Amino acid sequence: MDRLRLSLCLAVLMTTSMPASASSSVWADSEGGRVRLVTTGIPDASGQLTGALHIELKPGWKTYWRDPGASGVPPQIDVTKAINVAKAELSYPAPGRHDDGYGGWAGYDHTVALPIKFTLAKPQENAVIDAGVFLGICQTICIPLQAQLKVDPAEDAGNAEDAQLVQAALASLPQKSTDAFGAKTLSGEKDKLVVEATAPAEAKSIDLFVAGEQGYLFGAPTRAEQDGKVVFSIPILGRPGKAAEGHGLPYTLTTSSGAVEGLLPYP
Repeated sequence: MDRLRLSLCLAVLMTTSMPASASSSVWADSEGGRVRLVTTGIPDASGQLTGALHIELKPGWKTYWRDPGASGVPPQIDVTKAINVAKAELSYPAPGRHDDGYGGWAGYDHTVALPIKFTLAKPQENAVIDAGVFLGICQTICIPLQAQLKVDPAEDAGNAEDAQLVQAALASLPQKSTDAFGAKTLSGEKDKLVVEATAPAEAKSIDLFVAGEQGYLFGAPTRAEQDGKVVFSIPILGRPGKAAEGHGLPYTLTTSSGAVEGLLPYP
């Protein structure tokens, strides 16, 4: 989706303030679907509370991965209004590739739950999640959905249905990469990221998604076979103005045998 079309759609953006409700919020509705927050209701001893951003899509609608491309809207969550929540971190199931005629991007064409790790500021005290969420739900146009979702996990701690949904969201995540199933960078040109993928022998339909974070922007990868190995060449369209901070670029390697995720060194 190009940013002009996205901006034109802001007129239909919805902002919803929802009351606190058990270990999950009520739904915030949009033309192409709806979204809510779900939690397990019980933080662990270290103050980690697990939840999920549950995105229910209508047929024919899609939403974005963590890096949707040059003109998309990645899911975002803001917990600055929450009580006793220091931060919230989203995780992502393996995405698919989509092309709407304006360009290719990574995302989901089905209902999806993105796991969230909430870190409590004071582990021994209750937390109330008051989260602003923002994401794009797209068909032929992209409709931004903005909502303020509230959850008081202590109201219904141990809700079996909510816990089951969160556990299913966690189970949908890619496994951690290994030497036998993963990706590594090769020497390449300055304007390209060259990555070799290793997968089980029976794996088919191998694809690689690299998240352009820390100011990096990547184009669509080109896949080739070199000496019996699968190699992806990814155009580097933009670089940060200063040295990147962090541990590397997140990637997801998908195959017919499953998916793994890991980090690639900053190019």
